[in-house]
Amino acid sequence: MTKAVAIIPARFDSTRFPGKALADKTGKPLIQHVYEQVRQAECVGEVIVATDDPRILEAVSGFGGQAVLTRRDHPNGTSRIAEVAESLDDEIIVNIQGDEVEIEPALIDLAVRTLQEQRDCPVSTLASPFAADEDPSDPNLVKVVLDHRGRALYFSRALIPHLHEKWGGETYSPPLKHVGMYVYCRPFLAEYVSLPATPLERTERLEQLRVLEHGYPMAVAVGEAHFHGIDTPEQYEEFVRRYAAR
Repeated sequence: MTKAVAIIPARFDSTRFPGKALADKTGKPLIQHVYEQVRQAECVGEVIVATDDPRILEAVSGFGGQAVLTRRDHPNGTSRIAEVAESLDDEIIVNIQGDEVEIEPALIDLAVRTLQEQRDCPVSTLASPFAADEDPSDPNLVKVVLDHRGRALYFSRALIPHLHEKWGGETYSPPLKHVGMYVYCRPFLAEYVSLPATPLERTERLEQLRVLEHGYPMAVAVGEAHFHGIDTPEQYEEFVRRYAAR
């Protein structure tokens, strides 16, 4: 397996949870939990945090991690990692969202293999069935619908697909949770940031929709992700409780 570089975009001014990258009720900053999980993936040879804030840079350096200070004007995390990727020669770039504190390393490997197997796709991502205690209608949990080849048709914060009442006894497609990571062929990153933002991207506030709206295929690996990223203080408190129990 070709070794990939994993880049974790982390900004301080998170809309729903400002400063979450440095939240440290576990005794570690949140960004350290993400970094340590990513390092365990077999396919990852190097991990870099891409941040716009010196406080996050200092925190990452403090636990011995590697971080790069980027421009502050990036519209999304993909744009931020693209700045870092400009100085790299690696073929595969993994984008792990900076709040995926419990992402399973095996799922990172699965998403990388999926991109390598589907050569006509410039990017892959990850989906998972919902856990029993997760509410698919929660707008903080992004949903994805796939085509018959396992490629993304659409992402939404709304519950998709809609299950019509009369379909109850027939075969149907259950909702899939989108997991916040992407694997890119490095040249596509530069292409992505040159593409104009799209109406659906703005409507849903989901940067991955830009890829689909411009007609690029996105491969989707499906695996069992037992946890989701942290978008809100309430989700962080749940993580702290799980961490303390372990």
